[in-house]
Amino acid sequence: MIPFALIVWGQTQITSGLASILNAATPIFTVIVAGILLPDERPTSLKLFGVALGFIGVVVMIGVPALGGEGSLLAQLAIVAATVSYAFAGVYGRRFKSLSINPVITAAGQVTASTLILFPITLFVEGAFDTDRTNMSTWIAIAGLAIASTAIAYVLYFRILELAGATNVLLVTLLVPASAILLGSLFLNESLEIIHILGMVLIALGLSAIDGRLWFRLKSIFA
Repeated sequence: MIPFALIVWGQTQITSGLASILNAATPIFTVIVAGILLPDERPTSLKLFGVALGFIGVVVMIGVPALGGEGSLLAQLAIVAATVSYAFAGVYGRRFKSLSINPVITAAGQVTASTLILFPITLFVEGAFDTDRTNMSTWIAIAGLAIASTAIAYVLYFRILELAGATNVLLVTLLVPASAILLGSLFLNESLEIIHILGMVLIALGLSAIDGRLWFRLKSIFA
């Protein structure tokens, strides 16, 4: 709930490019927090290098000028606070593995609790919405966000968290800008430029370094 509210509010004050770059810092904070609190996720030099390389890839892909995007400092700090919250949430979520809680139950509990807390706040801040002026395409979009992008996504999130750990599951934030650009080029006829491809290559190299298996295999071949 906390990162949801912070990111939504922050994006009303700063550019989407800057928000994407700040959000992509999530794995950096996760490596730090998990390294301190989880004995089995201690950061290695290769993992730190991979996170840094992936972050550079996001910056390259979104565009260096976005780092100087206009917007309030408070809004930028809100996005950063959301990424730190994600890091602690990922680490805290690891405890569900030891409790043997089904990821479906965990996801349902989180989304339901967030809805119950945010719904009255939303009504207070935004006021009642006019259902008569809401067309069918809007309801379909809401259903898509609620079912595919939230409910199913969080079931997968907690399952991957259980299997792969906090650091690996939150690497998804490095893939969000790349996915958005690819989908935009496929379905919205947006341009896919060389700089985007370069950024994706850097992100891919960063993810492979964090995983480590390919790098260790190459090291054994050339050693």
